[in-house]
Amino acid sequence: MRFLVDMGLAARVAEWLRAEGHDASHLGEAGLQRLPDHDIFALAARERRIIITTDLDFGEILAQSGQASTSVIVFRLVWPRTARVIERLATVISATGPALQQGAIVLVEETRHRVRRLPIGAGP
Repeated sequence: MRFLVDMGLAARVAEWLRAEGHDASHLGEAGLQRLPDHDIFALAARERRIIITTDLDFGEILAQSGQASTSVIVFRLVWPRTARVIERLATVISATGPALQQGAIVLVEETRHRVRRLPIGAGP
């Protein structure tokens, strides 16, 4: 899978993803740390990357876009230490891989995750 890791998370998350065989980049590594959220979303859509973030704005941007293919993983951890993010991310990728590849928003909490398939607002 292809991932784009937002600035709210450590570059080590992208490094871990690459070590696991994924194509991953971190905004800071690419010198894009000041890129506005809408532009980050557009970049991820162009490059067919799954956004990994702590920023709830991406869920709103995704919902407003009407897109059905760009996925977002949003971490809502009490203390998003990198080791914990990686631990939860491994579980989420394993459990939701097909949904992420088809288009979904995944909200990751301390002990659970929730998946909403795209497009948001579509019928059953």
